[in-house]
Amino acid sequence: MLSQVKNIIAVASGKGGVGKSTTAVNLALALHQEGYRVGLLDADIYGPNQHILFDLINLKPEVETVDGKKLFLPIQTNNLAINSMGFILDADKAAMWRGPMLSGAIKQLKELTKWGDLDYLFIDMPPGTGDTQLTFSQEIKMDGAIIISTPQEVALLDVKRGIKMFDKLGVKILGLVDNMSYFTGDDGKKYKIFGEGGVKKTAEEFEKEFLGEIPINPEVGKNGDEGKPIVEANPEHEISKIYLDFANKIKSTYL
Repeated sequence: MLSQVKNIIAVASGKGGVGKSTTAVNLALALHQEGYRVGLLDADIYGPNQHILFDLINLKPEVETVDGKKLFLPIQTNNLAINSMGFILDADKAAMWRGPMLSGAIKQLKELTKWGDLDYLFIDMPPGTGDTQLTFSQEIKMDGAIIISTPQEVALLDVKRGIKMFDKLGVKILGLVDNMSYFTGDDGKKYKIFGEGGVKKTAEEFEKEFLGEIPINPEVGKNGDEGKPIVEANPEHEISKIYLDFANKIKSTYL
């Protein structure tokens, strides 16, 4: 099902709550704006978010039978092809699965989604270094990974583990992103709420590319809550331009 996908990119983080899913969706939309065919797979089995960020909470993917196999057809929205465990599970149910069941769900999403011809497929990974990361890294050829972090030390410790995991698995790290790096107050000053420079220093320590900083901006969360990611809702916004810059760096330099 992935044979027609030209580039597969994981968007990962060491810990939750650092803006990984928001970054994945806006990078996908940024590359679409550049004229590419893009898909998005939400592989966070326990905490899927992409169906929320696109306001697709009550939708279910259609199923097509091919050679006796039932295949998911990605939901087409905002010019992206999307599949997520959030489409499959009832909204009020938790995925209380252990190893074998979790691996089975991951393989279903991976192997039974009819993606078609795509230039890029972004995989929104769960945080950490568990079964999902191992399954994807070992069973499909990922062209690279982008690691998202905030600057505080507790997040960076987990990032370092993630870097070592991808290096050991032979997955190229395309770059690190410093998210929520600062907040600009009404007085025009930049406030480094979570610390300063830690993500860039980590990238330098491990000789990885540093893609850049994304400041805290209320519009990003507001647009996500409304199902309209900022790159699509306001392409001229300063944050949208940062995502577009990251997308251009990724496609022109690292793939």
